[in-house]
Amino acid sequence: MEAGTKPKISGARLCCCCNQRRAALKRPKTLEQICRECFYEVFEEEIHQVIVENQLFKPGERIAIGASGGKDSTVLAYVLSELNRRHNYGLDLFLLSVDEGITGYRDDSLETVKRNELQYGLPLKIVSYKDLYGWTMDEIVKMIGLKNNCTFCGVFRRQALDRGAALLKVDKVATGHNADDIAETVLLNILRDWVDALQLLLVKMDLFLDANLLSIYSPNAYRGFAREFIKDLERLRPRAILDIIKSGENFRISASTKMPEQGTCERCGYISSQKWCKACVLLEGLNRGLPKLGIGRSRGLNSDVKKDVKQDSGTKSIESKQCGSLDF
Repeated sequence: MEAGTKPKISGARLCCCCNQRRAALKRPKTLEQICRECFYEVFEEEIHQVIVENQLFKPGERIAIGASGGKDSTVLAYVLSELNRRHNYGLDLFLLSVDEGITGYRDDSLETVKRNELQYGLPLKIVSYKDLYGWTMDEIVKMIGLKNNCTFCGVFRRQALDRGAALLKVDKVATGHNADDIAETVLLNILRDWVDALQLLLVKMDLFLDANLLSIYSPNAYRGFAREFIKDLERLRPRAILDIIKSGENFRISASTKMPEQGTCERCGYISSQKWCKACVLLEGLNRGLPKLGIGRSRGLNSDVKKDVKQDSGTKSIESKQCGSLDF
């Protein structure tokens, strides 16, 4: 072999970036074959460019990272802490976790989050359904059964993240989602005929996907079927996931569509387009022994709840620790 000649790796393609190491994967986004080391570098640099170009953060901001203990949120915690250090963003980062109270499901993942706290040196705040609402998911499922329990978990979880953010007094909450997650959300909205709301969801990237949490209480959740379908498409065409996301970005809200006006819940002060937020309606049903009170999309549901509560003099009002208050 001549001096200076790079050794060839027999039967394998070299990384198109460094041209030295063996390619470990083919990126669907660019179709480049790339080694593991170069992928890490490219991945982190792309995230940095997105943060800078879109001015996602400002120096001195307090940012809560939604940490579930899963791979997506763990990667997000690592990348944000690493880029914050490397590029001197000047951010105060925190880990924010939600304990739904599901025995044998959330326990292990919270241990992972606690390890992340030590590994990345980020303060951790855990908020629980029990403290916020007076109920655990185990207790809710005992009352309502396996059907419709995802409604409670999704509503409570979204609100719990915001309430945890208020406790930490952060400016923004960062949540980790991969391309599969977003493609599933696009497909689910198409299947459910929520096209008008889809554009708003994608623009805000407010995709709290645990509304259909695949836990021990929802092994056959609707999102699971969408996930399997998308994986089948990806096997046939690697760019299928990105194409689905692109199609979602191209949807437009009809000019005749009336979007809900944002207000505050009269009961707890949380953001709501109705007199009562969904969490308060669901909690009222649980506390009155009528767990299906808030299930469904009845237009007069909010007014009916208030009417029922006024007529029922024996109804116990929701305590602040159960429904919560934004005046922490």
